[in-house]
Amino acid sequence: MRKLALPGVREALLPLGLSALLLFGAFAAFHLTRPTTLTIAVAPNGGTEPALLRAYADELARRKLGIRLNVVAFDGVRESAEALKAGKADLAVVRPDVAMPGNGLTLAVLRELAAFVAAPGASGIKAMPDLGGKRLGMLAGRTADRRLLRDLVAHYGLELLTDPPPGTTDKKAVVLVPVEETDVAAALRDGRIDAVALVTTPTSPAARRLVGFVGEAGEDGEVALMGVPDAAAVVARWPRLQPVTVPAALYGGNPRLPAEDVATVGSSYRLMARAGLSRGVAAEVTQHLFEMRAALAETVPAAEDVSHPNYEDTADATSARLPIHPGAIDYYEREQETFIERYESWIYLVAILGGGIGSAAAWLRQRLGRIRREQIEVATARLLELRSEARRETDRVRLDAMAGEVDDLAGSIARHALNKPTEARMLGAATVAIDAARSTVQRAIARLDMPLAD
Repeated sequence: MRKLALPGVREALLPLGLSALLLFGAFAAFHLTRPTTLTIAVAPNGGTEPALLRAYADELARRKLGIRLNVVAFDGVRESAEALKAGKADLAVVRPDVAMPGNGLTLAVLRELAAFVAAPGASGIKAMPDLGGKRLGMLAGRTADRRLLRDLVAHYGLELLTDPPPGTTDKKAVVLVPVEETDVAAALRDGRIDAVALVTTPTSPAARRLVGFVGEAGEDGEVALMGVPDAAAVVARWPRLQPVTVPAALYGGNPRLPAEDVATVGSSYRLMARAGLSRGVAAEVTQHLFEMRAALAETVPAAEDVSHPNYEDTADATSARLPIHPGAIDYYEREQETFIERYESWIYLVAILGGGIGSAAAWLRQRLGRIRREQIEVATARLLELRSEARRETDRVRLDAMAGEVDDLAGSIARHALNKPTEARMLGAATVAIDAARSTVQRAIARLDMPLAD
């Protein structure tokens, strides 16, 4: 009689299917729940933006949220923009008037900058054209501001010179002189500079200090603040700039400084994402930044300056000169993707594969059940054959062998019944066959052992 291999088949195939299903489920769970790590390029070196975004990265990790930031520092915003453009970073601090990556889309405005000039009241400088032939001070190290200042004076027909010529300055030129912040008042009093150019957030402590230094340089303490009144024309000419207003009385209420709103232009530091970053991830980065703004401001006051970019509608936001990432728009419009929408493809894939694995498991179970039934049927048929052979057998040795085979078949059927539930009809027929075969063999042996009559 052939040996029944059902337990071995079941032990090999069923665990294999279950293991595959568990492995796939574990992989899907790991993929869906692990944090998303993004590389962010921060600049300028020593600026407020790197400090803010490092604090943001630390807060994300502390709260164990689904986003993690790998902060990579660069010396300037030109380098951070290049990192985003080259695909070396997912996010970057970008100043559009310095370098604008073609694949960059805005998530948030980290800080708005205004360009204006402060001069002592007695200097006679009341408007940008009055700078012709003058020496304009600019904070040393702010090389990123030079292009913006050059464009602004060029709008008024002036040329910005970084290397002062010997002798008298031409009336159509403005000499740019780097100065340290603490040396501004002395430089104004000594005549090394005639005015100070500021490209900064008007409400920042640094802006207030510089305006105060200019006031200290004059005998009467008066300060003249001038911007770019025809800001719309300048923005049309240089579209990466934006109109900005310095509010009246921002630097003092008695006397009011400035006496009225100062219209000008400026730029901004922006948190940008590569265009290929998924909408869900971009929305999550934007949401967490604004939700954490108050907490971040406790250690980095610059967090208070974070704002959303201005736009009228979705079409305006995506087609602007400085377009906004669709994921950020989803957050601003409160149309973020749900969990189902974000992982819809994965859910469908899990459902399809899960259904396929379930069908395969059902087929395997059915197939194994058929094999089990076939094996019991074979054993039952063999028992019935042994019963017929025992009736005709006259050899005692052969009958003993049949009795042993009946016991082996009975044990084999019993093992199958213990390993897996067996149909009652099949098990009942096998039991009857075992009893019948065993009884027939025993009678045949008894007949041979009976003594012959005299």
